[in-house]
Amino acid sequence: MVIVDDIIDSGLTLKYLKDLLSARKPASIKTISLIEKQLGLKDRIVPDYNGFTMGDHFVVGYGLDYSDYYRNLPYIGILKPETYQ
Repeated sequence: MVIVDDIIDSGLTLKYLKDLLSARKPASIKTISLIEKQLGLKDRIVPDYNGFTMGDHFVVGYGLDYSDYYRNLPYIGILKPETYQ
């Protein structure tokens, strides 16, 4: 079984899904994410595979959006904080 996530912030969603699906006793579970944020959380889940890691930035593009904007960008970009604060 493979769980795919676009971006991992805290890892809570991925941990919840992995725990939920583990109860069904699959032969194996692998996790993959496009982006893994390095937030320094001590109890975070680490994906088995990820595209790249980054700091705590608000990113858009390739399906990631802010208020339904920027989703269709053909690249991943970092929004300036004044855009969303």
